Amino acid sequence: MRSFYLLLLLISSVAMAQPKPKPALSWKEVAAWKAIGSFGSTQLSPDGQWFAYVLAPNEGDADLIIQKTADTTRYTYPIGSVTMPQIAFSDDSKWIAFKVFAKDKDKKAAAKPGSKPVPDKVVLVELSANKKTEFDRVKSFAFNGEKASHLALLLTGTPAMGGAPAGPGAASSDAAKGSDLLLYDLGTAKTQNIGNIAEMAFSKKGDWLALAVDASERAGNGLQLRNMQSGVLLTMDSDKARYQSLNWTDKGDALALLKSVKDEKFKAELTSVLGVKNLTGLPELVVYNPKADSLAFPKGMTISPNRTPYWSEDLSRVFFGIHKLDPAKKDDKKPATTAKKDTTKAAKPNPAEPWAKIKADTTIKSLEDLQKALAKLKPDTTKATAVAGMPAMADKKDDADKPEVTIWHWQDKRLQSRQQVQESQDKNYSYLAMYNAATKTFTRLADSSLRTVSVAPKELYALGSDNSSYELDANLDGHNYADYYLIDLKTGKREKIREKHYLPGFAASPQPSPDGTKFLYWEGIHFFVYDMATRTSRNITKGLPTSFVDTDDDHNQTTPPQSPMGWSSDSKYVLLSDGWDIWQVPAMDGKDAKGKPLTALNLTQTGKREKIRFQSRFTLDPDEKGIDLKQPVYVRTYGEWTKKSGISRIDNGKVTRLLWEDASIGSLNKAKKAAVYLFGRETFTQPRQYFVSTSADLTAGKQVSKNAPAFDKYAWSPGVQLVNYVSDKGDSLQGALFLPAGYEAGKKYPTIVYYYEKLSQTLHSFANPAYSGTGWNPSLYTSNGYAVFIPDIVYKMNDPGMSAVWCVLPGVKAALKTGVIDEAKIGVHGHSWGGYQTSFLITQTNMFKAAAAGAPLTDMISMYNLIYWNSGGANGAIFEGSQGRLVAPWENWEAYHRNSPMYHVKNVQTPLLMLHNDKDGAVDFTQGIEFYNALRRQKKPVVMVQYKGENHGLAKLPNRKDYALRMMEYFDYHLKGKPAPEWWLKGVQKLDLDEHIEKRIATLSDSEEN
Repeated sequence: MRSFYLLLLLISSVAMAQPKPKPALSWKEVAAWKAIGSFGSTQLSPDGQWFAYVLAPNEGDADLIIQKTADTTRYTYPIGSVTMPQIAFSDDSKWIAFKVFAKDKDKKAAAKPGSKPVPDKVVLVELSANKKTEFDRVKSFAFNGEKASHLALLLTGTPAMGGAPAGPGAASSDAAKGSDLLLYDLGTAKTQNIGNIAEMAFSKKGDWLALAVDASERAGNGLQLRNMQSGVLLTMDSDKARYQSLNWTDKGDALALLKSVKDEKFKAELTSVLGVKNLTGLPELVVYNPKADSLAFPKGMTISPNRTPYWSEDLSRVFFGIHKLDPAKKDDKKPATTAKKDTTKAAKPNPAEPWAKIKADTTIKSLEDLQKALAKLKPDTTKATAVAGMPAMADKKDDADKPEVTIWHWQDKRLQSRQQVQESQDKNYSYLAMYNAATKTFTRLADSSLRTVSVAPKELYALGSDNSSYELDANLDGHNYADYYLIDLKTGKREKIREKHYLPGFAASPQPSPDGTKFLYWEGIHFFVYDMATRTSRNITKGLPTSFVDTDDDHNQTTPPQSPMGWSSDSKYVLLSDGWDIWQVPAMDGKDAKGKPLTALNLTQTGKREKIRFQSRFTLDPDEKGIDLKQPVYVRTYGEWTKKSGISRIDNGKVTRLLWEDASIGSLNKAKKAAVYLFGRETFTQPRQYFVSTSADLTAGKQVSKNAPAFDKYAWSPGVQLVNYVSDKGDSLQGALFLPAGYEAGKKYPTIVYYYEKLSQTLHSFANPAYSGTGWNPSLYTSNGYAVFIPDIVYKMNDPGMSAVWCVLPGVKAALKTGVIDEAKIGVHGHSWGGYQTSFLITQTNMFKAAAAGAPLTDMISMYNLIYWNSGGANGAIFEGSQGRLVAPWENWEAYHRNSPMYHVKNVQTPLLMLHNDKDGAVDFTQGIEFYNALRRQKKPVVMVQYKGENHGLAKLPNRKDYALRMMEYFDYHLKGKPAPEWWLKGVQKLDLDEHIEKRIATLSDSEEN
């Protein structure tokens, strides 16, 4: 008996020793998940001794972490609810400054009517002592460049200080834009206040501060320059004008800006360009005022405020934009005659009365009715109405009498919808021009016949492109052409050098050399270099034992090129990729330092042989002008079939593999003033962490971040398997199979299949838990016991739908052989193009037990002739030249029928959850409606979820949270056997919708609070 009790005690102690299983991460807990963001969330100090990063939640307030790279010193600062962090180290690395934004709860409170926003502030920290200084109401801030002696803080304006007051009609184009500028001395901690500053800009060295003064009534406006060493303040120009667009040269040896004055004859202000140079002696002011140049400057135009001016490198010329100047409308009113003053006390008009009458008018049932009612109001009444917040009405007939018409013409180069999207851009378009300060001459470089002109480095030449002859066809079929012109900037003379140049992709566009005398371009299957001085062209890849055509690009474009790596800094070579290796190719004929002819060299050698892609180059010097081949070149490497990645270094023609792991490695940076390197590493099972190394070989990397601090609290996928398979058309493909949390070998799991063209390269990508715009997040599904399989899809022309069948189904069958997937519990999901694949797949197979399709294309014929409303362009160009991978429908009707889900809708046996929003600007809402109605007519199980006013993906956080939860509830029911959600079983009637939503919100809120 005693041994029996001892056995029980032993069993009990063993049970107690077992670690408690970690819970799955639920959608309810995602809001508080903190992680390092993708953009602007990390920064390495110039000396490499400090690393700053932002941990931001999906909903709530973020923290800034400042970590010493050599030890464990770590500071944490709350910075409020932030979208784009603003962080800056001083150039000497002694200080860091950052924005602190309003807290999430304060932002939500400020969004309510009548509430005031909480202004941002800036915190300055002396890093050695962790001593902080705070500044309130800060709009922008900057250290004074390399000098690092001052911090400038431009404060948020108030009505009293010149900021525009709130309220309809209260803002004025003449309202002062200036506010206080605080100049904080980092050495003495003394602050100087400079008033009425609209813009500020330090030179690169930090020895000069440019200030644009903008005061009330424009009194005392001007350009001021402050010498940061002596404190002397120079007024370079002063006028009753607006000064803006301050722009220093890269070296900081000259400044350009714009000056605008009002003229009642025109709608817009008249603008001139100013330049300041000779800053080592007595600063020189250069002024070009078009009004004083009636001979050279085109009539009816002015300098545009929408293009920032800049100096040429030799400081001889200033470049800027010009645009059309519209005359002001003449006032039809006759001047009022002088009349005897009426001393009779009149009743003061009540501005609310007209509006009250309009609100009480029951005949007003539309916007048109409202416009007509407003038009009937007397002039004096309409003025009072404007005070009450309604628009003032003119004495002439109201615009309500004008027809609201759009004329769509078959010869329009751009669809009317495209013109509407680009209306603001067209109105603000400016033509490039230049002013020669030495000869005092103006030259127009771009005009209506040559709108696009790009100035090459060194400002010797410019390249103009004109697609006007081909624009209509390009917008019809998605194939782009352009004529190219060479412009000699010494004379302004232009000549056509390329006619109907084919552009199968961005990589085919001309790319100028750093010395500004040559440009690289693509034609046919080769790269060429054009010498702008001699007007000669040379094929630089002919005869090389490789091809630079991007054969992996399966869009309907002819021989698109691989993207070039770039020019060498001496302009003698271009670095080209053949998709595997990097080639150093001579730009022109010549000899090297030893007198030998320049020849092409394969720098990496092993890429194509070992199926390793030398993918991209890391730019370690943000100020570089071309690739310095005398310095080591760091490149990212990727194993096409192993999915390994790493970093290699090319040095004097020799390649050294520095990092190479079963992980995703990248984001390499170097400290500005030290040999300290920063890089990131992640896998699907571990969030991205950042490491520093003081070795150029990137050895002994030390982790300096703690990303996703809540990671260890939850159950996570234990790993991923790479599945190799062959498509039904013989293509060798791969898929990534992510294992579910708690995975046990030999046990089968419910699985979600997800895809979007090729995604197997995401095998080692960590998916931060978040509410995406599509409802999908692989980490949430694996944490909750699902396996996730992501197969690759490659496409055959005229079969975009069937290509998914030929690739996805063999991929799933191959993944089934791993024993991980429960063949009776497979779901499938995709969004947009992936949504189309999903909608089509369920018409071709019953392999899937449940499907979810976001914003799917469903009828390829009607979709071809619809509009991509986000851009205003026609879908036809996308079909014929891009993702659609089809010819025009009348050239192959059968292909459109064969690949349209709508024409096979009778075959659908799989339950379908669709997300399609009424303002979808990519895939028209009618595509979802068509498929939903076709399935409903046949009484097939389908639910379409529509979020009012949302576009192609969900933008509003409440909508993202709602759909993410619904989609998982849907899959849990069909694949896990959980109770069916009421909205899926019975739907929700319109009258019950508010109550239904409120209950879901309450449930989610209660869980988040607990």
